[in-house]
Amino acid sequence: MQKRKLGKHGPEVSAMGYGAMGITLWYGPSNEQQGIETIRRAYDLGVTLFDTAEVYGWGDNEKLVGRALRGIRENVVIATKFGLTRECTMNSRPEHIREVTENSLRYLGVEYIDVLYQHRVDPNVPIEDVAGAVRDLIQEGKVKYFGLSEAGPQTIRKAHAVQPVAALQTEYSVFERDVEAILPVTRELGIGLVAYAPLGRGFLTADVRPAAEYDETDSRRFDPRWQPGNFEKNRAAVEQLTVLARQKGASVSQLALAWLLAQGNDIVPIPGTRRQDRLVENIRAAELSLTQEDIDEISRILPDGAFGERYSAGTPEWI
Repeated sequence: MQKRKLGKHGPEVSAMGYGAMGITLWYGPSNEQQGIETIRRAYDLGVTLFDTAEVYGWGDNEKLVGRALRGIRENVVIATKFGLTRECTMNSRPEHIREVTENSLRYLGVEYIDVLYQHRVDPNVPIEDVAGAVRDLIQEGKVKYFGLSEAGPQTIRKAHAVQPVAALQTEYSVFERDVEAILPVTRELGIGLVAYAPLGRGFLTADVRPAAEYDETDSRRFDPRWQPGNFEKNRAAVEQLTVLARQKGASVSQLALAWLLAQGNDIVPIPGTRRQDRLVENIRAAELSLTQEDIDEISRILPDGAFGERYSAGTPEWI
């Protein structure tokens, strides 16, 4: 597996990371042992960046990730997040950041967190205070690097002035392109981009069905891009991408991941999956080279990303 550095200030990680959220959340019933085995297989295949968060089951996901990485902890980079509450509100007050960090250390069973992200920008807490709180944790050795998630240019600049930001984590894929407006800022400041949902939350795969066919606990039942009208247009686009992928001897998922990797050496996708066959498929995307003609064709098929909003409540504005 090739390596990439998370900006000027972050760690070196595998070109493809692993997002653990889906093991316990959002995509229907799960199997804990299957999740642990998939994470271990990812490591065996060269993945060194593993992403989780407090909110992914309020400790359940972090505990699973910690168990899976036990014994190889020093060889991997573990990222987790703070800033959300059980009441679906935001709380990035310094005392809460410290509380969440202590919980995450305990759940993961580790002595330090590699990358600690603010999960979402809290409009009620100055970002300078947030960055200062993480800086204190870094000085204490409990955290190594500071990250932001879904933050806008102004917030990024203010935070970076207090504590260098290693990475910005934001949704990015051929389906979701809004973050491209922020890339000039992250590149100016030397901040890496960790792309979550790089497969369009599962739409950029060979197994996509109408919303009603998913389990009641699966978020895709309510995702705007799966709803009638948008679904048909998005599926048609994926069918065109599939034709291009087959011409290159690849799957549509591999094409989508290779496209992301081709957007810059500062970008690290973190696809998640519960299945080891899908895991292997995703990782092999790092070996797929795209020509400029391929990239132009992908842009022709999806010039502005997917049809439909990112979320049912609409696409949030960058703060």
